[in-house]
Amino acid sequence: MSSLFNKDISINEYVSGCLLCNEAPCRKACPYTLEADNIIRSLRFENKAGAVNKLPHPLPCETCADKACIKACLKGKINEPVPIDKIMKAIAAEPKIKEDDVDLSIDFCGVHTENPFFLSSSVVGSNYEMVAKAFDMGWAGVAFKTIGMFVPKEVSPRFTALTKENLPFVGFKNIEQISDHTLEENIKFLKQLKADYPTKIIVASIMGQNEEEWTKLAKLMTEAGADIIECNFSCPHMTGEGLGSDVGQNPELVDLYTKATRKGTHLPILAKMTPNIGNMEIPAKAAMEAGATGIAAINTIKSIMNIDLENFQSAPNVEGKSSVGGYSGKAVKPIALRFIRDMKVCKELKDAPISGMGGIETWADAAEFLALGCENLQITTSVMQYGYRIIEDLIEGMKLYLSSQGYKRVSEVVGKALPNIVAADELERDGICYPKFDRDKCLGCGRCYLSCFDGGHQAIKMDEKTNKPMLIANKCVGCQLCGTVCPAKAISPAQRVMKK
Repeated sequence: MSSLFNKDISINEYVSGCLLCNEAPCRKACPYTLEADNIIRSLRFENKAGAVNKLPHPLPCETCADKACIKACLKGKINEPVPIDKIMKAIAAEPKIKEDDVDLSIDFCGVHTENPFFLSSSVVGSNYEMVAKAFDMGWAGVAFKTIGMFVPKEVSPRFTALTKENLPFVGFKNIEQISDHTLEENIKFLKQLKADYPTKIIVASIMGQNEEEWTKLAKLMTEAGADIIECNFSCPHMTGEGLGSDVGQNPELVDLYTKATRKGTHLPILAKMTPNIGNMEIPAKAAMEAGATGIAAINTIKSIMNIDLENFQSAPNVEGKSSVGGYSGKAVKPIALRFIRDMKVCKELKDAPISGMGGIETWADAAEFLALGCENLQITTSVMQYGYRIIEDLIEGMKLYLSSQGYKRVSEVVGKALPNIVAADELERDGICYPKFDRDKCLGCGRCYLSCFDGGHQAIKMDEKTNKPMLIANKCVGCQLCGTVCPAKAISPAQRVMKK
């Protein structure tokens, strides 16, 4: 793969410090009208090829002495401004990639979509104005925020984030419920959206409290112009028995309410699955057997975000109290991918269309979901953090990736990774990959030594003269923990050899 798609680039630390401002001062200050903000944003979202393609030639940063962009950087009011000139110069030598004619359109549940990127059912798609803005920017569809027969009484505040070291947003927790608009208001939103954006796809997410409500809601959403109905069987914190994840954990209720929904519509039906269960295939099979067209997965994970050790309260803090809520964001991606793979290798579900979600931030995240069999993608938490504008890099990054790999259609990568995820007993166990040390890159920090000794097999020692790591081969098991923790990426797997 081209180095343009290498995530381990030296400028990551600089790029991650950017505040990703709205109407960025750096861009306004540049006398050469360089799109520094867009370029840095592309780098942040792993779209390095797109960033390189945006660079002008010759690069004005090479001769600019004023550095007005750096002086205008708001990050400087916190600590140090982003070294914009260094970032631009670092990628200027990279070759540009031609964007071939790549087709991002894909059919999902019998519905043709212009690209696989949808807003997922949440606050990011909860009224006409919001969704219209997203459609105008390039999003292909929306799973509108879940509509019910009642308006919930919400709490304040209801969002919080998990941080780690200098990372401000590892995971995200919410205790928000379904739409806070009336049924009549939501129907009006859907009708107007379909009238104004007839080629965009509207997924009406619904949640009833009994069979009659599921049937009625399905009928009303069909009449309002929805293209697909999504049954929310998975909201982790609904205040009421027989709602949300209580349904998704009960195959009998999934069966009952899917059948009730089918009575009210001829449209494709997605059953949205809860991850708060050990085996997602069980309720997923129940949904498909009861008349669902496809599966949406995963919804948020039940969580308690933190405990404040001064007052022993948790967040979101509502007058000193909190509750179990839904965990989302980049941190849940591995969990989402596992559930999706499990369903795609289940013989009863292998042909079921899947709308994947859970931690998608970049085109690369999206491509991983596609590679495990998804044909549609839904995104919320990244939009809440960065805005609808992420669609620009999702589309551009996906097109450039497909172009670089010789693909003509996004559908060509669907399911490509499935043969490579196998049962543990099928993995090769007679060979070993020893670590290979790049002495030029090695900083001599000793992180590999510490991790190997305290968390591995004591197979590394530090050379007294060079302060660089040395392998003790007869102790090494090839686990590659050392390479995983190396901050300089100076350790990689060597060629596999047979065990003695």
